[in-house]
Amino acid sequence: MKAGKDGVLTRKVLFSPYVVLGSVLAVLCAALALMEPRFLTVSNLVNILRQSSILGIIALGMTCVILVRGIDLSVGSVVALSSLVGAALVKGGAPFYAAWGAALLAGGACGALNGFTVAWMRVPSFIVTLGMMGAARGAALLFTGGAPISGFPEAFRLPGTGWFAGVPLPVLVFAGVFAALFVLLELSSWGEQVRSIGSNPVAAWGSAIPVPAITASVFVLSGVLAGLAGLVLAGRLDAAQPTAGLGYEFGAIAAAVLGGSQFSGGKGTLFGTIMGVLIMGVIGNGINVLNVNPFYEQVVRGLVIAAALVFYGRVSAGNPA
Repeated sequence: MKAGKDGVLTRKVLFSPYVVLGSVLAVLCAALALMEPRFLTVSNLVNILRQSSILGIIALGMTCVILVRGIDLSVGSVVALSSLVGAALVKGGAPFYAAWGAALLAGGACGALNGFTVAWMRVPSFIVTLGMMGAARGAALLFTGGAPISGFPEAFRLPGTGWFAGVPLPVLVFAGVFAALFVLLELSSWGEQVRSIGSNPVAAWGSAIPVPAITASVFVLSGVLAGLAGLVLAGRLDAAQPTAGLGYEFGAIAAAVLGGSQFSGGKGTLFGTIMGVLIMGVIGNGINVLNVNPFYEQVVRGLVIAAALVFYGRVSAGNPA
């Protein structure tokens, strides 16, 4: 009996998301280093972190949405719209901090509309956010007539271009978002309520959890983080474009699912999502340094989602406890 329990424990350890993801990441890095020695240079590794930070900010918000059995397909469009709002204000003479606030507010407003429709009108999140994806993208195109806005003050660009203590500011922003969400999800009652809703919505209602309010707050959070990612992207490129953020929603979903978040709700960790983001970042960077057709990255993302769903489905079936 003891041997059986030890075998189950060993299986759980060997097939835990962190062990599997860490192994995948190590194998990827080793393979790319063998194929292209430039991959392991400090400058390239820093570049991977800097590039991954934008997707990572969005993916952390997506993780929270998936925890309540939702999905947010609008984040890429919200990235574009919110960055254009901030860009237009700062170009019009507004202080950079006011432009930042307006961009975050625009992202939060899109998230609030998503959350209200999902939580109180009971419309599936897939349909709601698919509609917002089109509406926000259309609004971004109408806002500037399809033209980009560029040439920002240096202060406005800081989230995307600044450095502190030898670390790129986008990486520090990503780390700050992770720390804040970790406190919310793991150390507060809000996090317990989010997981309870995802694990068993009926029981959550019976436990007097304000299910609509908590569900809506998750979508607001996702919108705000998409707005923050838009600011980082606009600062990095010195341009806000109505076509920015295309495909970010799928990258964020891939990273979250690869990290162990399950569409059935209640299961997923921020640590897992970060590892998923790093794997996606390494794959994207590897495609670049090896001069592979960049369109293959979209193929890889689709395969990653499918493989992760199959893997976690089998592990869950094999470890029902």
